[in-house]
Amino acid sequence: MDGDRVEIDGGIMEGGGQILRVSTALSCLLGLPLRVRRIRAGRSQPGLRPQHLSGLEVIRDLCDGKLNGGEIGSTEITFTPGKIKGGTHIADTKTAGSVCLLMQVAMPCVLFAASPSELHLKGGTNAEMAPQIDYTVMVFKPIVEKFNFTFSCDIKRRGYYPQGGGEVVVQMSPVKELSPINLTERGTVTKVYGRAFVAGALPIKLAKDMSAAAVRCIRREIRDLYISIQPVREPDDQAVGTGSGIIIVAETSTGCLLAGSSLGKRGKNSDKVGIEAAEMLLQNLKHGGTVDDSLQDQLIIFMALAKGVSRVKSGPITLHTQTAIHFAEQLTKAKFTVTKSEEEDPSNDTYIIECQGMGMINPNL
Repeated sequence: MDGDRVEIDGGIMEGGGQILRVSTALSCLLGLPLRVRRIRAGRSQPGLRPQHLSGLEVIRDLCDGKLNGGEIGSTEITFTPGKIKGGTHIADTKTAGSVCLLMQVAMPCVLFAASPSELHLKGGTNAEMAPQIDYTVMVFKPIVEKFNFTFSCDIKRRGYYPQGGGEVVVQMSPVKELSPINLTERGTVTKVYGRAFVAGALPIKLAKDMSAAAVRCIRREIRDLYISIQPVREPDDQAVGTGSGIIIVAETSTGCLLAGSSLGKRGKNSDKVGIEAAEMLLQNLKHGGTVDDSLQDQLIIFMALAKGVSRVKSGPITLHTQTAIHFAEQLTKAKFTVTKSEEEDPSNDTYIIECQGMGMINPNL
């Protein structure tokens, strides 16, 4: 088989776990044997971390594939996919590694399985350097479902850095094919809402402080809108460890959802956490795109798989998005173009990401 393996350089562009997630998911979907070299070559701890390994293992299990080089610290893996099957699958990072990143790698694959799937994903629900589970439920889910599929995401337990221990159950049924999306009209912001949470040993006052600081910050820019950021203390039986954070979502008249979020950590003032999230949201609203910087790259694989032309208007293209496009084009027949958007307002830094999808058909349905 080795002559036919697709060779992936895991050290280029963004150079992180995302290259693994995009390329192994597409390898699984397209039945392409894969070799990934120089995994996370530029990182302070190169090679596979527990997070990446559990992502590879869940893909392997989803399709009865063969994985070589799957150990912590490994800088090269080979992967030979089998046939994608539904059913119940468990992935556990055994750390605070993000359950949302596990979901990112598994979801495109189970959409093209033979039967419905239930994924039990264990690890961190609100982790640094990854979308928070609240973002996945409040922003990613309603937007990605525009590709014409649905899924449920049940947060059984929240888990925080350093021990993790969270669990999320995702249920989804396979589809015949994905529809393209057209997200090019921003509309006007109609409401701003969110949640500021504390868990474990932290008092609810911190959540109230985060929420109040965020509202004050947003009010300076957006004066006439009702802003509702709920302070929440996670129930003790539904959270492992101690954590805090905030997510704020702006909804527009055309159904766009853009967000800002931040996590608390020891020694970080709770006002600062709230202000960070508010500033991120305002930054995402300023560029005039229909998706925020976190969603941009997460849509690429679905655009590549869909049948027909998808168009998304975004702010400046992130390195994560450039990386996702590069590997989606390398592995599929999808064709992407990114053009500067011709805006009425030249101060808007917006782009149109257009993709002629490959039109993946589920062979099982």
